[in-house]
Amino acid sequence: MATSAQIGDERVAGVTCDDDRLVVDLMDGRTIAVPLAWYPRLFNATAEQRANWELAGGGYGIHWPDVDEDLSTEGLLRGAPAPGVQSRRA
Repeated sequence: MATSAQIGDERVAGVTCDDDRLVVDLMDGRTIAVPLAWYPRLFNATAEQRANWELAGGGYGIHWPDVDEDLSTEGLLRGAPAPGVQSRRA
């Protein structure tokens, strides 16, 4: 019996930030949580600036106009930090 993989809906449903993490909820129910330190513009932003986000790229991206930061769900799912930032993986 052959089975096919379900293709998830990787569009953004919601975004939250705390002092340590960026958390992105996807339309298919998955949640991505990454260290905020991976994105220095967001890390150094105020809580109000982090909360002011908008959908981009047909829902597959996030834009923060106050700090000129853009992230894609594809990059977040790959675990890609901002250029020049080293991730610490075990």
